[in-house]
Amino acid sequence: MEDKLVSATAKEGSIRIIAASTTKLVNEAVSIHKCYPTAAAAFGRMLTAGSLMGAMLKSSSDSLTLRISGGGSAKGILVTSYADGHVKGYIGNPMANLPPNNKGKLDVGGIIGTNGNLTVTRDLGLKEPYSSQVPIQTGEIGDDLAYYFTISEQTPSAVALGVLVDVDLSIKSSGGFIIQMMPGADTDLSDSLTYKLQRIPPISTMLDQKKDIYDILNYIFEDMDLKTLDELSPSYRCDCSRERVERAFISIGLKDLNEIYKEGKSEEIKCNFCNKSYEFTHEQIGKMINKLQQTSSS
Repeated sequence: MEDKLVSATAKEGSIRIIAASTTKLVNEAVSIHKCYPTAAAAFGRMLTAGSLMGAMLKSSSDSLTLRISGGGSAKGILVTSYADGHVKGYIGNPMANLPPNNKGKLDVGGIIGTNGNLTVTRDLGLKEPYSSQVPIQTGEIGDDLAYYFTISEQTPSAVALGVLVDVDLSIKSSGGFIIQMMPGADTDLSDSLTYKLQRIPPISTMLDQKKDIYDILNYIFEDMDLKTLDELSPSYRCDCSRERVERAFISIGLKDLNEIYKEGKSEEIKCNFCNKSYEFTHEQIGKMINKLQQTSSS
């Protein structure tokens, strides 16, 4: 089943919905990063959240970066997303793993930790990106994002993120949704929706039962005038290139480049997002130094 990201409304625009199935996307990412089960679940939730929030961006040139770092063994997760739903990201420790929690679920909160912050940074093409952060509440990611929307954006939101990891470490199912009540929405409507959301199965379970994202939305918003606004195909995609990596390498500065050059060795740099390696020979590093010296002297 192909991944889908759907934007919709219900109850004549009183409810805003962004929902996605992300099984293929998360499978690709955890395969690239060789994640253990709990790390895979945490990374998958963050990737799904990033894709959902990226779809909220207004312009195709905008980007959003989601970072969570709570002092746990995951050592932080960063995800960058775009308006077309594609994402890239990395987890500090892909081998982070814990026994199931007291609910029998993968202990995502345990490897994330609660001693830190969830940070959302939007790059809207202005002089400086706009960042906002909130303290981590549970480390389960969905709860922390719901808290972020309520505190930082004053938008009461329900956030569900789910990842089922198979015994072979592949992803059986992954998906999520963000449901927001718009200003002026009926309080009774909010209460009845909250009641229903508390009683539905986890989204990863419904996806594993071969329901697609439209089946799930129709189930949640039955008789609530559900209207689809847009559909995207979310994906995991890294945009690294030799030119970009070279610019990042040069940015370490003349002093550090000279020290590397004096060692007489080549330097291999690996992209954090896709693990692709780029090698710079001793001769190429020398040319970079010459170029930097010429630039600084002109």
